[in-house]
Amino acid sequence: MLRYQIAPVTDLMQNCSIVWCDETKEGVLIDPGGEPDKLRRAVEDAGVTLKALWLTHGHLDHAGGAQSLREQLGIPVIGPAKADQFWLESIEEQCRMFGLFGLRNVDPDRWLEDNETLTIGNETLQVLTTPGHTPGHVIFYHEAQKLAWVGDVLFAGSVGRTDFPQSNHADLISSITNKLWKLGDDVKFIPGHGPESTFGRERKTNPFVGEDAL
Repeated sequence: MLRYQIAPVTDLMQNCSIVWCDETKEGVLIDPGGEPDKLRRAVEDAGVTLKALWLTHGHLDHAGGAQSLREQLGIPVIGPAKADQFWLESIEEQCRMFGLFGLRNVDPDRWLEDNETLTIGNETLQVLTTPGHTPGHVIFYHEAQKLAWVGDVLFAGSVGRTDFPQSNHADLISSITNKLWKLGDDVKFIPGHGPESTFGRERKTNPFVGEDAL
């Protein structure tokens, strides 16, 4: 069974997730956006052995801590899709724009593609490409427990911004309606910011992609 714990990082309060297999205690960090020392302590407190760092997309608050953690722990950085390479190469420049410090550019060990699978211990998750917020955005879906880590595609009551370079609003709406909704109303999702919700709740009530909006 998968377990997870949310550890918000940076002033942008990004929901980094410690996700692990309860049988093996092997785990990953999804979107280690910063504060690597805080994340390492949280992982140690949970008794988890980290095997990898997974990225949903290349924005600084989701990927800015990955390079430091890779160096400290000797584990790979996996994801997002290659179309986000330009974001990962400009994290330090983004930091200067936002007045943040200590976040670093990162070159992933592996890019992800649509419909491939990743494992955490004895558990398997599906990768879905979900462009729009960024061109190389991906999500991670655990079918057995109906859990999805969706980065900045969808939020409780909102959707991801599309005013960034190479963002596309039509692609974002398509990713939500043609990929997320098809996973089922009973799927609980962990967004990149803010509280958890379900696809069913957002499908009915979200003012941007709910039934009354489309």
